[in-house]
Amino acid sequence: MKKSSIFKIFLIFSIFVGLTVFSGCSKTSQGKVDSARLKEVVVYTYDSFVSEWGPGAEIEKLFEEKTEYELTFVDCGNGVQVLSRGIQEKDDVQADVILGLDNVIAAKAIEAKILAKYEPKDAANVIPADIRNQLSKDWYLTPFDYSHFAMIFDTKSDVPCPASLDDLLNPVYRKKIILMDPRTSTPGLGFVAWTVSVYGEKVLDFWKALKPNILTMAPGWSSGYGLFKKGEAPLVISYTTSPASHVEYDKTDRYIAPVFAQGHTVQVEGAGILNNAPNRRGAQAFMDFLISAQAQEILPLTQWMNPANKNVALPESYKAAAPIPEKTLAIDVEATDKAVDGIMKILSE
Repeated sequence: MKKSSIFKIFLIFSIFVGLTVFSGCSKTSQGKVDSARLKEVVVYTYDSFVSEWGPGAEIEKLFEEKTEYELTFVDCGNGVQVLSRGIQEKDDVQADVILGLDNVIAAKAIEAKILAKYEPKDAANVIPADIRNQLSKDWYLTPFDYSHFAMIFDTKSDVPCPASLDDLLNPVYRKKIILMDPRTSTPGLGFVAWTVSVYGEKVLDFWKALKPNILTMAPGWSSGYGLFKKGEAPLVISYTTSPASHVEYDKTDRYIAPVFAQGHTVQVEGAGILNNAPNRRGAQAFMDFLISAQAQEILPLTQWMNPANKNVALPESYKAAAPIPEKTLAIDVEATDKAVDGIMKILSE
């Protein structure tokens, strides 16, 4: 893959991380791994996974009860920063597992050779091949959840519900759409991938027309969706499964995810073992646990994504989720990568 905007992003965030959080999160030092470290599994992940409403705490508790290891999650920020951290430490690996790389940035991790192949126990039987192959056919990354991207709409707003990406260009939505920055957010990058899949070489024309309707480009999903929940705008990029969270916790069905006939792209999130992980044995134990029914049952009500393990039943609130779109669009990673520069230039003018 040729050098691109995402590579530049990784470099920028590598410098940023090195100046701000690297020293505070380091778990090992160069040289021989001591016995205490071999009893600990260190996982790099993104902020919402380890937030107070995320699955991190419960997964940590259950994993430690089930195994001989202590589990330590390290919050690296957003999804792009997780990958940047892994690349930065390629020659001095500090963590054992990297969690939260999706099917848009997975190729960069594999290309950087930061991952070791590992097929978790029973993974081929419980994870559907079409989900697994979105990330890696060679088990560099293993899916743990997935959902299609969608625009979430507030039905109590004073604007009509869009039925397509084309509809988002309607002046009625001026300053009424919340997106995420594709340079820092995997949902933000996923939305770019969606528009590339639909509009191809004309994608920049779409974004020029969309610009007046964008309220803000939030740095990450948590901040962007938080603005939406506060009523700052009636539309936000998220997932077809997001309405289930409002039914479960807010006891309301006012938020919906309309399915567009144009089709939707899907985000598949995965985890992988880092090359030269200090605790390879512990990393394998974590990967085995992550796709087990016990761990996967935690995800629907914390991640608000579909569990990768096909044998895990969904909660009742998921009846509010949009049905899986009939048309799943293929993602062109290189074209998406190329489009980011042009899109950000358009938005900055």
